[in-house]
Amino acid sequence: MAGYRSASSSSAAGAGGAAVFAMRVLLLLTLLPLALAAFAFALQWRGGMRDPTGTVWPADTQRFPGMENSPLGSSSSSTGGRGSYFAVSSASASSAAADCAEILGRSASSHGISLYRGWSFDTDTAITPKICITGSTSASLHQILPWLYYHKVIGVSHFILFVEGEAAKPAVTSVLESIRGVKIIYRTKELKEQQDRSRIWNETWLSGFFYKPCNYELFVKQSLNMEMAIVMAREAGMDWIIHLDTDELIHPAGAREYSLRRLLLDVPDNVDMVIFPNYESSVERDDIKDPFTEVSMFKKNYDHLPKDTYFGLYKEATRGNPNYFLTYGNGKSAARVQEHMRPNGAHRWHNYMKSPNEIKLEEAAILHYTYTKFSDLTSRRDRCGCKPTKEDVKRCFILEFDRLAFIIASTATEQEMRNWYREHVVWTDKDTNLKLLRKGVLTRIYAPMAIIRGLKESGIFIDAVTSAKAHPKANIGLENNESIHTNVTASQTTTLKEGGNDNSQATARKILEMIDVQEEAMPPMSPPGFLELMESALS
Repeated sequence: MAGYRSASSSSAAGAGGAAVFAMRVLLLLTLLPLALAAFAFALQWRGGMRDPTGTVWPADTQRFPGMENSPLGSSSSSTGGRGSYFAVSSASASSAAADCAEILGRSASSHGISLYRGWSFDTDTAITPKICITGSTSASLHQILPWLYYHKVIGVSHFILFVEGEAAKPAVTSVLESIRGVKIIYRTKELKEQQDRSRIWNETWLSGFFYKPCNYELFVKQSLNMEMAIVMAREAGMDWIIHLDTDELIHPAGAREYSLRRLLLDVPDNVDMVIFPNYESSVERDDIKDPFTEVSMFKKNYDHLPKDTYFGLYKEATRGNPNYFLTYGNGKSAARVQEHMRPNGAHRWHNYMKSPNEIKLEEAAILHYTYTKFSDLTSRRDRCGCKPTKEDVKRCFILEFDRLAFIIASTATEQEMRNWYREHVVWTDKDTNLKLLRKGVLTRIYAPMAIIRGLKESGIFIDAVTSAKAHPKANIGLENNESIHTNVTASQTTTLKEGGNDNSQATARKILEMIDVQEEAMPPMSPPGFLELMESALS
């Protein structure tokens, strides 16, 4: 009996010790995280631990325009803009001054982050693919420089620019010609005579645009310039060529990095042409001065929208205008530089010997900054001498909105023009904007804005201007560059003579025309209207 009691008491003592040990372990596990949390709080309170975003972005930051209406912007509103990836120095807001140095100059803020300071844009293009942009422009320097350097940042190495008007002035061309990789072609008498001998005039694919004024004349001029640019791109060893206006930026979304070079490097080898659907700027104010740094809202292309979304919100997205987009909706394209290429209007490329194998990108786009400034109404009017009547504008303008805008700019008072511009172009209804943003019809795109603001902040634009002034360079016009004429002519005639002698030129032309089937040039086209889509769905 005594032995039983002894064993029982030993067992009870062991059980009590295990319970005490378990309670101590539980207490330790409870107190340890509390102690660590208190320690971390004490360090932060004393300033021992610093938020890395707070050290990067200055205190006087602001969000990009339009972020107050976007889901992205509202999500960061609680921080007052601090630490936001999209925050920028308030001093970097665009100036309304007309002075070129002030527009393109460094920001006065010492807090701005000069992401591109010291970046060499002149590294030789051993990197592939080599990309060339060609365009015809009469824009000013403060529009061309940001456009040009933005595309250098995303991987474009060469630019072939056909200049006239403001863009052909010595103050502009001296700067552009001092930038490596930029080739300037002046619209001289010699150039016009050279293009008058182009084979294009003897073909039918562009003939519907011949001998018409204004936009039709521009379309032909762009096509002739593109023909010359193909030859120059081949001689420069380019892999890809893109025709782009100076109010358009390439948005290489969908690539593994924000790079056009990376995007095109991933294109399969059997693809000849890549189609970039275009997005159209949707301005929220009528006093925009610098679209590239003030506009962040864009209307998506119908190719990037579900059809039920496009159908369901077509009326709200159109806002009483003739079409879903104000201007064109058929995008732009990049083409591999190869034998027998020709332009197919300003929006596409073609080949005399085959139908190009093309793909359309699902995320990348052309950002078209159209009618972003109120002054765009009068500038288009001043470039065209047509009568402001419904009948006469049809022979001058391809797209319906351009026709209406021309009539308004030619007949209305400035206040009437301002009211019309706000009603048809400016997106002032914040509720509608937010709805279309949430539905995906509208979208916010900040990358180009951030890049161009960073370039401006680093002083690259003003450096280009001052460098050109310090090292003046004689302008090289077409009259002093006969090699371009010779090479273009040689290229055009060689295409006809391949596979035969001089006497077989007519036969060669007929064969080429049979292969090409003389498909008509693709003009700027509006997106499909509601009725067109319904008819297409029923057919």
